[in-house]
Amino acid sequence: MEETSREAVATAVQRVAGMLQRSDQLDKVEQYRRREARKKASVEARLKAAIQSQLDGVRTGLTQLHSALLDVKDIQTSLTDVSKDWRQSINTIENLKDVKDAVVQHSQLASAVENLKNIFSVPEIVAETQQLIEQAELLQAHRKLMELESSRDDLMYEQYRMDSKNTSDMHLISIYFEDVLEGTVSTRIESTQAVTREADKMWLVRLLEITRKYVLDDLIVVKNLMVQCFPPHYNTFNRFFSLYHNAVSTRVKELAFEDLEANEIVSLLTWVLNTYKSVEMMGHPELISESSNQLESLLPQDVVDDLLSKYVQTFTSNITGWLRKALETDKKDWQKETEPEADQDGYYQTTLPAIVFQMFEQNLQVAAQIDGDFKEQVLKLCLKQMNSFLIRYKEEAMAYKEEHLRDRKLPQCYVQYMIAIINNCQTFKESINSLKRKYSQSSEATDSDVAIERTLNEVAKEGCQFLLDEVFLDLEHHLSELLTRKWLLGSHAVDTICVTVEDYFNDFNKIKKPFNQEMTSEALRRVVVDYIKAVIQKRITFRNADERRDGAERMIKEADQFKFLFRKLAAGEDTDRLCGAIVAIAEVFKLTDPTLLFLEVTTLVSKYPDIREEHIQALLAVRGDASREMRTMIIGTLSENKVSYGGVSQPIFKDIAVPSISMTTMTSMATAKLLK
Repeated sequence: MEETSREAVATAVQRVAGMLQRSDQLDKVEQYRRREARKKASVEARLKAAIQSQLDGVRTGLTQLHSALLDVKDIQTSLTDVSKDWRQSINTIENLKDVKDAVVQHSQLASAVENLKNIFSVPEIVAETQQLIEQAELLQAHRKLMELESSRDDLMYEQYRMDSKNTSDMHLISIYFEDVLEGTVSTRIESTQAVTREADKMWLVRLLEITRKYVLDDLIVVKNLMVQCFPPHYNTFNRFFSLYHNAVSTRVKELAFEDLEANEIVSLLTWVLNTYKSVEMMGHPELISESSNQLESLLPQDVVDDLLSKYVQTFTSNITGWLRKALETDKKDWQKETEPEADQDGYYQTTLPAIVFQMFEQNLQVAAQIDGDFKEQVLKLCLKQMNSFLIRYKEEAMAYKEEHLRDRKLPQCYVQYMIAIINNCQTFKESINSLKRKYSQSSEATDSDVAIERTLNEVAKEGCQFLLDEVFLDLEHHLSELLTRKWLLGSHAVDTICVTVEDYFNDFNKIKKPFNQEMTSEALRRVVVDYIKAVIQKRITFRNADERRDGAERMIKEADQFKFLFRKLAAGEDTDRLCGAIVAIAEVFKLTDPTLLFLEVTTLVSKYPDIREEHIQALLAVRGDASREMRTMIIGTLSENKVSYGGVSQPIFKDIAVPSISMTTMTSMATAKLLK
């Protein structure tokens, strides 16, 4: 108490100190004192009231305890009397046992009669319920379902009351009512399967869509309306979810074993593997539950594998036929009298690449819907079929050329369609790369990729070669005039050659890169090689220095013509080197001092190390003034200092053969010497 008093005093001192901190607050001391007095009186009044209330409560409690004690004594007396009466009635209860058994038996019989009505009325109630559901009378249907549950519960209660340990009978009753429910779901699924292939080519797509819609709608109704009508322990939604899943699985298995076509297999597998578990059906946001998260596959994996294998076989057969038909259609276009279409850049093309890759694209899109691995498998199959197709394409291009050679007037647009064939190779390459980027996860080249690349390059290069053959067939007569007496006297063969080449290359400009570049370079090479062949074939032997000078100057002029033409056609960096070979040979002919001939020939060999001894022999023979000793010395010296041409990128003389000297040629050479 003393400590409490001290704390109270200390608290009071603090409060007073807080109220009297300034001098002007002293005037309010009396006011503060009266206010504190009122507070003290109020507290004392509340304390008195609380103490009085406590005393009244204690007084009331004592009175109630006294009354309870009297009641306990009365109860104790009553229990003693009941115990006496019970002991006296034991014998009487034993005498009433027969009556008790009779009552139980009567109750069972009455219950059986009543429950027979419930049991036999189940099919009728189920049928009525189904009809009400179909008529959208959901409240009435719910009432019927409640009647079914009531019947089931009554039966199970009677069974439990008679023999609670007989679980087999309890299970039998439960199954009896549970199978009427499962049958209803199965009937619901089967009722959607009325569409047939005979009635509609898209029968399976329609059937699956109807099934999806019905199942989704039914389960949403169960989730949003039926669940609230039953106790939670019924697990209503999950039970319906499982029943619908099992019913759909049974029907899908039946469909899987039917004789499905390729597109039907894709439709079924896409629906089973993707649509079924998607938000469009069982994965719908309103159906999310434990059951939906643990859905098993509708089809076993072995059945899925069998269907995929069947699809691949059918697809392989179909795509072979499609490609063959597409090529036959393209071949018919090659015979047209009108030029092929051009793309936006002006390059000739046919519709073949677009048709082929549209087929591939459609089938890959379908395969991608099924599975990523299956998409890769279909892509590999497409590329394999593409390689076989390109081999046939190459053969048909060769046949097209041979047909043209039998009559060069036909087909009328042979050159234009051969250009389109070459351009198609580039389009095929671009399309294949596009497919691989879009549908393949791997960037590594496969055997099919390498084979396709090789075949496409072969088709394009052979096509370019065919076109050059066409050009040089027209140039053949003019090339044969080169390095002849007629040429020396003023032939216009090279002028005609240049005009003809330029005219052809106006069409060849519609060949895509890089084939047009390669073709231009090859054309220049062939022109130069044929020109040098004309020299090596010794069609002419210069009789004197004037002829050698005139011939050399003409060769230099014509080399410049070729250089100008092929620079205009953008033949590449080899233009100067190739045309320079003609100029270098002309310098050998132009030389007036035979004693310097060795130095000039050495210069020629250093520039073109692939030139051979027989080529030098032929050049010296055409020059016409080199003695046997000089030729022997030059050839011998060159043999001792033979230069390797292994590093030359494009040898010129390597493939130029030197004709053997015939008796006629020897006679003409002897006559020429005598004339001198």
